Order: sequence, then C-alpha cells, then structure tokens
Amino acid sequence: MIMEIDLIFKIAAIGIIVSILNQVLSRSGREEQATMTTLTGLIVVLMMVAQKISDLFELVKRLFDL
Repeated sequence: MIMEIDLIFKIAAIGIIVSILNQVLSRSGREEQATMTTLTGLIVVLMMVAQKISDLFELVKRLFDL
C-alpha cells in the first residue's frame, strides 16, 4: 500500500514541477521549450506507469504459473 501512495505523490510532484516550468517558460516567450517540458514530463510519468503495469503482468504471470 505504501508503494502505491508513493507513486501517486511522485506523479503529483512531477505534474506540479512541470506546470510551474510551463508557466514560467510561457510567460517569458519560450512556448516551444514549455511544450517540450510538458512532453518530457508526460513521457517520464508514462514510463513510471508502464513499469508498474509490467510489474503487474509479471505478478499475474507468476500467480498463474503452476
């Protein structure tokens, strides 16, 4: 249970940091870099989620492997 809460906090922290960077870069006229920062944050979060999904499939595989 602790690991799931930790993952949620990590994703929330990444979202907050990315949104702050996006606002700062957008207001300074660097919209392209703001977009790249947003995409990078999205990719990082998707990689974290993909790893957890992979762990889930491995657990299911071990569960049904008799």
